[in-house]
Amino acid sequence: MQEIENAARTVGRASKRPLTGSDPRQIGERLRHLRADRKLTILELAARAGVSAGIISQIERGNSNPSMKTLQRLRTALGVNLWEFLDPNSGVASDDTPFVRRADQRPRIVASRTGLVKELLSPRNDDNLRFMIITMSPGSISEDVLIGTGHKGGLVLSGRVVLTVGGSITELGAGDSFQFKSNVAHGIANRSADEATLIWIMSVLDTHL
Repeated sequence: MQEIENAARTVGRASKRPLTGSDPRQIGERLRHLRADRKLTILELAARAGVSAGIISQIERGNSNPSMKTLQRLRTALGVNLWEFLDPNSGVASDDTPFVRRADQRPRIVASRTGLVKELLSPRNDDNLRFMIITMSPGSISEDVLIGTGHKGGLVLSGRVVLTVGGSITELGAGDSFQFKSNVAHGIANRSADEATLIWIMSVLDTHL
């Protein structure tokens, strides 16, 4: 248990850094670059992604922090990895250790509407294994959860969360772990008054995640 508490403190310190992907302006700049690189107009991208042209325009100007569902639609239309979408250097090692990701180089997604912060831990984008740290503020809940072929699992580092998988609802605390097939409807919530952190692992066949 002491090791878990130490890990949670380390996560807390790292999560306070201003990481790539947390600023809507960065997302907007990356979207505009990817769209221009593919010679797509906003209207053409909107048609491909099933997202309104107005929303895309707001994202590109940095005036909107897109939801995970919107990001998924845009990255699919652009044919890129989700994390590459947020950080073009996320799959490039900064030194001679391609199997390592440094703490200060984690791409991050801030879902301000749901109170979740996701930080990518996987060193590279070219494998089917993804793992990340999720920080959940009190009262936060997952939305736009990806359902598909593969498995998901994780470990609660601190706090308490409620995990729903299919028809089962389970409360988990620090040190509890879980694993399930990712084609089953699922979600996670922090119904407590304290922040919760957990490791989230995905073994997926869709390499664009």
